[in-house]
Amino acid sequence: MRRIPIVPAAGEAPATPGHAPVKGRGTAWALAHRFNRDQREAFDDGWGTLEQAASEEVLPVGTQVLEEHVKTILAGNDSPDIGFDLSINPYRGCEHGCIYCYARPTHSYLNLSPGIDFETRIIAKVNAAERLRQALSARAYTPLALNIGSATDCYQPVERRLGITRSVIEVLKDFNHAFSLITKSAGVERDLDLIAPMAERRLAAVYLSITSLDPALARVMEPRAAAPHRRLRAIETLAKAGVPVGVSVSPVIPFLNEPELERILEAAREAGATSAFSIVLRLPWEVNPLFQDWLQQHFPDKALRVMARLREMRGGKDNDARFGSRMTGQGLWAQLLRQRFEKACARLGYNRQRVELDLTQFRRPGPLEDDGTPRQASLF
Repeated sequence: MRRIPIVPAAGEAPATPGHAPVKGRGTAWALAHRFNRDQREAFDDGWGTLEQAASEEVLPVGTQVLEEHVKTILAGNDSPDIGFDLSINPYRGCEHGCIYCYARPTHSYLNLSPGIDFETRIIAKVNAAERLRQALSARAYTPLALNIGSATDCYQPVERRLGITRSVIEVLKDFNHAFSLITKSAGVERDLDLIAPMAERRLAAVYLSITSLDPALARVMEPRAAAPHRRLRAIETLAKAGVPVGVSVSPVIPFLNEPELERILEAAREAGATSAFSIVLRLPWEVNPLFQDWLQQHFPDKALRVMARLREMRGGKDNDARFGSRMTGQGLWAQLLRQRFEKACARLGYNRQRVELDLTQFRRPGPLEDDGTPRQASLF
C-alpha cells in the first residue's frame, strides 16, 4: 500500500477567529502553525470584502483519513511526570475535536493546522501492528510500561472501520506484553474479548477520560467523543468483565468543569472505576489561541475569569511547560484543587496508584511467516 502524501488541500480558504462555531467540530479555525513560512492577514479592499466574509456561513468540513506506512510505532518517553515508558499512537490527529487537546500542536510537524486540520485530517498508521511485531521480536527489546492513546484517541470513529488499535492489541496479546490504554470512547467495549483475558492475568488496564457530566458542555468541548453517560456505561461494562478501570478527570478547567470534580469522581466510582487521576488544563503552543477563541465563542461571560484563574495557577503565564508543575499548576488555587481531588478520592475509596501490571510474563512467540502467522516447526 502506497503512502498518501500528507499536504494541505489546495484551494481551502483558512477560517479566522470570529467565525460562528461549526456543529460537530471543536473549532472552524485553520490556525496557522508555528512553522509556517508565510503569514496572512485580512485586507479591506474597499468593496466590503471583510464584512461579506464575516457574514458568510462556514460549511462543515468533512473528515479525510490519510494512510501512512510508519518506520517505527513505539515512542519512548523520558518525562518524569508521565507514568509510562513507551507509547503507541495508532493515529495522528483526532476526530473527537476536543478543543483543549494538548496534542493539537503535533499536526504542525505535518505542515497541517493544529486547528481544524487536527480533527479533520486523520493520519492512520496502517502498518502499526506489523511494526510492533518487529519491534517486540528484536532480541534487544526489554518490556517496559506501555500506553496506547496518549496523543490521540485510539478508539476515535475511524477505528470502527480500520481496526488498527485492535490489531495492535492482538500483537501485544501474542507477546504477553502488558499495556494500558486511555480513551474517551465506548468503542473500547468492542475489544473486550482481547482485553478481559489479558486483564485477568494483570496484563491490561483501561482509563476512561470524563471531563463533564453535563452533555451540553461536553458537546461543545469535545464534540465527537462519546456522551458522558455512555462513558460511564463503558466503565461499568469493563469493570463487570474484570478489567481494572481508572478515570481521568482531565483537564480541569476553572469555572467550566472544575465545579463538577467531586461529582465526576462519584459517578465513575459508582460505575466501577477503582483508580483516578486529574490534570489541570494545559495550553501549549497553538492550543492557547484556539482555546481562548473557543472560550469567547461559547462562554464570553466566563472567558476573563477562566483565563485569570489559569494564569494565577501558571505563575502569571498562560502556560507553564515545566516538569513538576505543568500537570498541577502552582499557588493557592492549585493547592485547593489538589486537596479537593485527594479528599474526594479518599472518601470514595479510590486507589491513588496506577494499576500495577506484570511485565515479567513477556515472551516472544516462535518463528513467524511473512504474514505474521506462526511458522510450523519442521519435523526433519
